[in-house]
Amino acid sequence: MRAMGELRKREGRGDDADAGGAWKSLLSEYLVFIGVQRGLSPRTVEAYRRDLERWIAFAAERGRNSPGEVQREDLTVFLEELRSSGLSARSVARAVASLRGFQRFILEEGGSPGYPAALELAVPRHVRPLPRVLSREEAARLLDQPISRDPAGLRDKAILETLYGTGIRVSELTGLDLEDLDLVEMEMRVMGKGSRERVVPVGESAARAIRDYLAHGRGKLSPRPGQRALFLNARGGRLTRQGAWGLVRKYAARVGLAERMTPHTLRHSYATHLLESGADLRHIQELLGHASVSTTQVYTHVSSARLKEVYLKAHPRA
Repeated sequence: MRAMGELRKREGRGDDADAGGAWKSLLSEYLVFIGVQRGLSPRTVEAYRRDLERWIAFAAERGRNSPGEVQREDLTVFLEELRSSGLSARSVARAVASLRGFQRFILEEGGSPGYPAALELAVPRHVRPLPRVLSREEAARLLDQPISRDPAGLRDKAILETLYGTGIRVSELTGLDLEDLDLVEMEMRVMGKGSRERVVPVGESAARAIRDYLAHGRGKLSPRPGQRALFLNARGGRLTRQGAWGLVRKYAARVGLAERMTPHTLRHSYATHLLESGADLRHIQELLGHASVSTTQVYTHVSSARLKEVYLKAHPRA
């Protein structure tokens, strides 16, 4: 390994001025290694390159011209700099993983014995970003906007009310058939992830919009008696996931809510508003079809964040 040999020679004679160049030589060899021997994609290799160039620049600023000069404090400060730079938790974790891989490569190739401490740099756990949630006022603005009473408009109104009123996923919505509905008992049968079936309650607003659509819209979209899908497209076929996304974005844009608005935003809003109104987390888990309550717990963080926001806006001494 040419760069490693040069690095050891420079460290041996104390040639700090040239040792910084060894970082770059080591980086070049490492990128070839992960690209050729490990078979990582060019895109991944490029991401590693950017991460490691950041580390090399940081080390140079602190006068660390070779791996053997790296101290534990350097790693701690670098990690704090990453965290405070505005990077997402995912980007920070990838950057630290890039550095650990680079350090391991140096050690396995016979690098400086002073470098093992670098392997103690912990990769931070990826923290899922808090989901985008509508306020109650924003949800009302979206759902109460004027929507045409032609067949497509009646369908769209029913879809918006169903997504917010039941919290089902968009794939679950587009998979609904007529026989999945029971508007007498005010509930619907949903096939969720992993083919897990559940029954969810349907609120009055959603039920009213669905009845309106069934009575005045659906038959005009598809007069074929054999069509069992509940929500139909303009050609009379089953509405697709992409179609549902498009209509949600369209109506969100009309009331100024297009930014980061997706069908899943309505699901998140449904769960958060239930939690804020006192619903039990386990019940919300069942309603959403989560296999584990740990998945549902993200909404407790959302509610806490919203409470803090209200406090900061409302309290005179906040």
